[in-house]
Amino acid sequence: MIFKKATLFTFLSLLVAPFLAYSEETENLFDREDLPVLEPTPLMSQETMRVIEMLETIHFKSEEITDEAFDRLIDEYASRLDYNKLYFLDEHIQKFHKKYAPMLSFQLRHHGNLKTAFEIYEVYRELVLNRIEWTLAQLESEWTFDGDESFVFDRTEEPWPKTKEEADSLWIKRLKQELLQEVLNEKTLEDARDHIVKRYKRHLRNIKEFGSNEVQELFLTSLTQMFDPHSTFLSSTNFEDFNIAMRLSLVGIGALLSEEDGYCVIKELIVGGPAERTTNLKAEDRIVAVAQDEGEPVDIVGMSIRKIVDQIRGEKGTIVKLTIIPAEASDESERRIVAIERDTVRINSSRTTAEVHEIPLDDGSTMPIGVIDIPSFYGDTEIDENGNRVVTSVTSDVEELVIKMRERGVQGIILDLRRNGGGLLEEAIEMTGLFISRGPVVQVKDPYGKVYPHQDRNPKVVYNGPLAVLTSRYSASASEIVAGALQNYGRALVIGNESTHGKGTVQQVLMLDDYVLKKYLSKEKAGAAKLTVRKFYLPNGHSTQRHGVASDISLPSLDQVLAEGESELENALAWDQIQAAPRFVERRMKDTFIEDLTKISQSRQIQLEEFNFLNERMDWQQAKEDLRTISLNLEERKKILEEDEAFIEKMKDIQRELANLNYESEEIKLDSVLRDEEQNEAEPEVASVEPEVEATADPNVEKSQPIDPEGELALSSQDSEAQSSEEEEEEEPVPAFDIQLRESLRIMVDAISVSPNPEDWRQPATPIASTNRFEKLIN
Repeated sequence: MIFKKATLFTFLSLLVAPFLAYSEETENLFDREDLPVLEPTPLMSQETMRVIEMLETIHFKSEEITDEAFDRLIDEYASRLDYNKLYFLDEHIQKFHKKYAPMLSFQLRHHGNLKTAFEIYEVYRELVLNRIEWTLAQLESEWTFDGDESFVFDRTEEPWPKTKEEADSLWIKRLKQELLQEVLNEKTLEDARDHIVKRYKRHLRNIKEFGSNEVQELFLTSLTQMFDPHSTFLSSTNFEDFNIAMRLSLVGIGALLSEEDGYCVIKELIVGGPAERTTNLKAEDRIVAVAQDEGEPVDIVGMSIRKIVDQIRGEKGTIVKLTIIPAEASDESERRIVAIERDTVRINSSRTTAEVHEIPLDDGSTMPIGVIDIPSFYGDTEIDENGNRVVTSVTSDVEELVIKMRERGVQGIILDLRRNGGGLLEEAIEMTGLFISRGPVVQVKDPYGKVYPHQDRNPKVVYNGPLAVLTSRYSASASEIVAGALQNYGRALVIGNESTHGKGTVQQVLMLDDYVLKKYLSKEKAGAAKLTVRKFYLPNGHSTQRHGVASDISLPSLDQVLAEGESELENALAWDQIQAAPRFVERRMKDTFIEDLTKISQSRQIQLEEFNFLNERMDWQQAKEDLRTISLNLEERKKILEEDEAFIEKMKDIQRELANLNYESEEIKLDSVLRDEEQNEAEPEVASVEPEVEATADPNVEKSQPIDPEGELALSSQDSEAQSSEEEEEEEPVPAFDIQLRESLRIMVDAISVSPNPEDWRQPATPIASTNRFEKLIN
């Protein structure tokens, strides 16, 4: 029951339940006279027509929007407004279709008329205000938590309520759930009331501040995302917020933020940024409060992104404390506080790192295997403090580390792309070229069917020995191109989850100022459309879209439970294939070679205790993921909490024992990193701010394993209670134990034992799959 964006993002933004007696101040909250008049402008009409034209001509699909699609737009828009189907009734939706569907296509396509969007929103706004008044009246009654009721927290797939009475019943359960969450989060009833009242009043203010630009953006984004989940419309106001967020990623905490159903959601951590360096934040974590250093936390649920950014930004070196609901939380009562020192993104912190692991062999000796962790495909030129031009490139960094590893006598290398979400296409191509002599790496297709092969033209090969690529469901975009190309050439084994993320598309931001008549721009700026315009294909012609890159050898991991792939996103573009790149001949690893390596690995997975440990954790997490209802009985929830906490402590103890089995390793550092370390040692030491963590999470676990998907105990209780900082400090640290990497290292040893001759691994690779040699390994 992991609360992804498709589950509980509406909890605290729209549906919180304050205990609040009616007063003159309360009644004033619902004064309709101060509601803004919402209406479209002539510029909005122009933007609407241009966006429709772009979707039909520039978007990769380039399909005409049919009358049926415009009719479906009404449902998409209503669902975007009322995500959990608690405000609109079924009769509202039917009336919308009857009233607006017949002329919607004509009005939007030929006139850009947004009347439908604004009138539906007006109905929604009135329903929200009425429902809030009803809620306040209900909350004056007594509440108990001793029944056998349960709450369905995700109603996205449920039908719209048929009657107001049915909606009332849903709301009563929702209010009870909200109150119960606060009680379980160690608040007295009075404190819970005060806390929710403040948030609730702010939500009312936000409803009143919701402007015409936001209505336009919601409606047009509902339209663009019917084409694919990555295409959006940004109104002029929110395009400025988008730019602010981009700047924040470089000069604040190093995080890209977005608003989803009232929550501020971390969409991406900039590698090397302050937020990423804490290792206590992840993509899809939700920020619910912000505090300045020692100040009181300010609840930000329902607050606009612009205001949240103002709260988080600050002077370099100052402290901001974020209260988050972890992405993997199984209940929203779990909270975690993370303290971050505001800073710029450190160049060297975002770069590739490497280690050489010594893997024990049966004869008592060890085999050195190198692991290169590549966080992204970066490449940039900056001016340092001394005015010198500094060039960073993932290709040059990987080349330097490979050379150092060769000097240390590694017998094989693993490229770890498990947390690599992509980056610069040219860097991905050039880095692939370090391991192949030359040839096509990726093909890019535009909306008009034109295919552009991208080649590695440099015959230089830095390493032609045994190679593997370690991937996960988080490996996306450019990292999928690298893994897929090396697999196509038979140059590397691909090990990891069954497949990678599956994002095989390219987006482009199109400024509408360039497409709208100048007379409409005299008083206001136009917005922008971010549209999917191209698609990636591997050298063999297979798209990476949706299917991703399938592993040669699949390993279990928590990622396959927690991570959401492209295929799970609504309206994701389909997989397809084109012709192989000119003069490309696919040479994959021999089937017998892969099959026998898989058989050996599966035998270990049955025998080794670490896989029993992993499977138990995965089963527990999957059970939480599968839950769709939650008890509203206080004692039952406490019992679940105790059981979950006991399980988590048990897993921590087992991991502490297993960590004694970690292989010996040596870190290999880039020359630039070594120079920085020498410089820092010469400077006076400044105390750094370590992250503070509340709830059941152990800060030492996350702090010690920034990229370890198995060693990082991604466990959370059904209802997590806050622990004191003293208790956390006394708890024994949980060291890293990366089960997936350990097995990948063993697989590399197996593969090298079968094909020890580097010539077997050269391009084109023809590794030996000797039955006799494998029988020795298996037996």
